[in-house]
Parts: sequence; C-alpha cells; structure tokens
Amino acid sequence: MIGKLKGIVDSYGEDYIVLDVGGVGYQVHCSARTLQGLPGNGEPATLSIETYVREDQIKLFGFASDVEREWFRLLQTVQGVGAKVALSVLSTLKAVELASAVAMRDKAVVARSPGVGPKVAERIVTELKDKAPAFANVDPAVVHLAGALDEKRAPKPVMDAVSALVNLGYGQPQAAAAIAAAARNSGEGADTATLIRQGLRELAK
Repeated sequence: MIGKLKGIVDSYGEDYIVLDVGGVGYQVHCSARTLQGLPGNGEPATLSIETYVREDQIKLFGFASDVEREWFRLLQTVQGVGAKVALSVLSTLKAVELASAVAMRDKAVVARSPGVGPKVAERIVTELKDKAPAFANVDPAVVHLAGALDEKRAPKPVMDAVSALVNLGYGQPQAAAAIAAAARNSGEGADTATLIRQGLRELAK
C-alpha cells in the first residue's frame, strides 16, 4: 500500500495531480483545498496517500496532511458517504473546521458541502460525534453541552439561555460555547437570566 508520495508536480487535472516520483507519474485525486495548496508544475510536493484497490482499478487519493487523510477515512464510515462526498466535504471545510462542526453538532456547516444533503449531514455529525473532539480545538465542556442540548438532556435554565441567544441571532454553536463558559463561571445553580447575562458578556469579549 502507498501511504505517502514525495516527488515533482508534473501536471494538474480537474480533480487530480500527476506527481512524478523517480520518473513514474502517479495520478492522485485530491480535494479542491489540497490542490489549491500545492505548488506549480516542476515544483516538489509531498502528499499523504490513501490507496483504493478495486477489482477493476487502483486509485490514489492525496492529502495535504495525515489529519485530512484520517477525516477522509472517518467520513466514509458514515452510511451514504463515499470517496466523492468525502472529498467534497474536505474541499469545503478545513479538517479543524470539520472537527469543530462535528463536535458541536453543527449540521448546517457540514451541509454546505456540495452533494451533502440534510440527512447525510445529520448522519455525519451523529455518527462521528465521539471521534471529532480528538481533532478539534474545542473546549471539552462545550462539546459536552452541545451533546446535552442535542439530546435534550441539558438543564432547563441552560437550554433556555442557549435558546434566548439563538433568538437574538447568534448561531447554535456560538450560543452553546458562550453559555458553557457562563455556566462554568456562575456555578451549577445559576438561573436563566444570569446565564444569558454572562453569555452575552462572553460573546462581547
């Protein structure tokens, strides 16, 4: 199996690059984001590789980092997500943005990717929710609260406070992060009004 290729950029296609490694040209399919980050023809480049072996073909997928490749693998564990959809998601979102969106159950962000409908986005954030925090630069308390809100098991004052901030025009992930910080600062017994006040202070920072 090929796990990494280091060579010279030979040419570009619509969704692939031909990388010359020791005189052999490897056709490597990449996300639009990875392709944009690669140098011009004749320049050296290194790609993390995922090798697909099928009865009728061998296909190489290339990534700017091992983390991006790991997300490519993780996405395809979700029902309805194949290589094409996984590349579409990684073309739209950076790996850290995807990790944060999944950790925060932000279906709308994932659904921005071409070819990803609401149902597939829902499956991605649900099925990968336990794997995302390891890749995300997100406060574990916020991840915990996002899960509690999603499953309707957060304390009522917290749910009401998040709902109030959402009604004021803030996004659900933003509101959840602010109220998580407010709840930590105010203690467990804080009422809705206190959490809203503290949450708005957090958002103003």
